Amino acid sequence: MQKRQRELSALTLPSSVEEVSEGHRARSVGVGRAHAKVILLGEHAVVYGAPALALPVPQLTVTANAGWSSHLFEGQGDLSYTMTGSPSRAMVTQSSDGLRRLFTEFKARMGVAGRPHLDVLLDSAIPLGRGLGSSAASSRAIVFALADLFGLELTEDTAFDLVQTAENMTHGRASGVDARAVGAAAPLLFRAGEVQQLKIGWDGLFIVADSGVAGSTNEAVELLREGFQHRAGAQERFVDRASDLTRAAQQALAEGKPQDLGPQLTDYHRLLRAAGLSTDRIDALVEAAIEAGGLGAKITGGGLGGCMIALARPEQARDVTRRLHEAGAVQTWVVPLKGLDNHAQ
Repeated sequence: MQKRQRELSALTLPSSVEEVSEGHRARSVGVGRAHAKVILLGEHAVVYGAPALALPVPQLTVTANAGWSSHLFEGQGDLSYTMTGSPSRAMVTQSSDGLRRLFTEFKARMGVAGRPHLDVLLDSAIPLGRGLGSSAASSRAIVFALADLFGLELTEDTAFDLVQTAENMTHGRASGVDARAVGAAAPLLFRAGEVQQLKIGWDGLFIVADSGVAGSTNEAVELLREGFQHRAGAQERFVDRASDLTRAAQQALAEGKPQDLGPQLTDYHRLLRAAGLSTDRIDALVEAAIEAGGLGAKITGGGLGGCMIALARPEQARDVTRRLHEAGAVQTWVVPLKGLDNHAQ
């Protein structure tokens, strides 16, 4: 197998489909998939060395298809890129530029020579700019589609490196949580660049609610950094508090104590709100979820918009979901903890 992989990696690929013989291409179309994620606790602090807990959201998927093209793309390099739905022109341009950089990294990492011309189609159900990992999931799906097309085996570590490279291009200094979580089959603990599967001691569920307003990770990161610079000891206090809450939440998950986990979520929300990273609409959703019987709730992701998550017992899910919509949520998704470790990639 390793010998065959080396042989495939060393192929000099032709520039168009007419020059590609059947012996040179293992697939006519390559397919790759990934899914959304939410951060339970630890966002922002994880960049400063604190732990973070992440939850896969398998209901929200992205699929990439990569195929050989017979066209030369004047002024566009080697790729034709299409997104389903109704993305803005600016969004498509930004995504296309990112994909080309990702393709360059893929070819260098995987030993693909030549200038093959490809058509890439991205079909995503993950709302953009909501803290659900849409950019990382798209990159992962594309990377696996390219590997499938070229008949190359892609390890998780190599996939992570490629996705992380794309994330750093998009967000600056990315923590790596998204790059791991969008391919995870179970809830994860992320700490100092290492990941491990979380122990889950009960069958509760989380409700994810979309505020309808896109957040801005880059703006939120800069806002937090400026706050740290202007207040002595602010960074240490923030990271220490975030670490304490995240470690306590990890223990509550493992021991099956939702009555402890709920307040830890809400306390983390207060931490992020105090740092200026929440919004009035997110705060209203958090309050609505708790008033409806939710055990706790918080903003999730970069902040300044996006989504929130609420912890609920199964019998509370309907009331919490209803109240979230009444409070302004444009979409909601229920993510049960039970069965996530059986989610197939």
